[in-house]
Amino acid sequence: MSSTLPGKIYDLAQPYFAGMPHYPVHPPYLFSLSKLHGEFVLPNGGSSASETLTLGGHVGTHIDALSHFSRDGKLHGGVAPTQSYGGGVREHSVDTIPPIFRRCVLFDIAGLERVDALPRDFVVEPEHLEACGVRPPRGGIALIRTGWARFWDDAKQYITGGDGLNVCGPGPAEPAARWLSKHGIFAAGSDTVSFEKVPSRMEVHVHLLVEEGIHIIECLNLEDLARDGVKEFLFVALPLKLRGGTGSPVRPVALVD
Repeated sequence: MSSTLPGKIYDLAQPYFAGMPHYPVHPPYLFSLSKLHGEFVLPNGGSSASETLTLGGHVGTHIDALSHFSRDGKLHGGVAPTQSYGGGVREHSVDTIPPIFRRCVLFDIAGLERVDALPRDFVVEPEHLEACGVRPPRGGIALIRTGWARFWDDAKQYITGGDGLNVCGPGPAEPAARWLSKHGIFAAGSDTVSFEKVPSRMEVHVHLLVEEGIHIIECLNLEDLARDGVKEFLFVALPLKLRGGTGSPVRPVALVD
């Protein structure tokens, strides 16, 4: 039996590093080596280095649990959250999301518009999704490429569009989100920090997470898929089992037949 997978594997995750982009209401990613080589040396001369990490569940490439958003005090399904600072949110927490192996389609909106990256005020409409020529499979995943993954090494540009004032960026508004949800998808995602067009009142998050029970995946790197013209593939990602968590970092990959 072969130990290699058929087809090609695309890494869809962004790297973590000090100073990386993060949504302002979430804690930043902090990194420090806590032990250096040579500080503790074994009798055989061996030593090790190790680090300390601090980050939020919604920092970097990550998935939103259904517990991330509520409306009028209720989570998806009309559930009132059982929550505490130490215990998190019990209902719909991220540790209940099973390993993800699902068919996925890419809506390359930047490619459709023939630009490297969409303007900061660009609104993805249903007609843009229609024009991409793909349909998300029921129970599958729909990803939207805006081209903003290319700004990942420039936090100011990625988060605020370059002015350093307010979070902004392209993405779908509620009509496009409803176009996606009517297909019965498991999750929607994009290469931006907010998925939806921002600034907003987070109507898309409320619609997908609360009304429809659809997960959101953010801060993806979709550039290699777009470069190779890949539109359909198997999406694989494993959320961490963070009991009570409202989100989790993921390392997603695309498997292309």
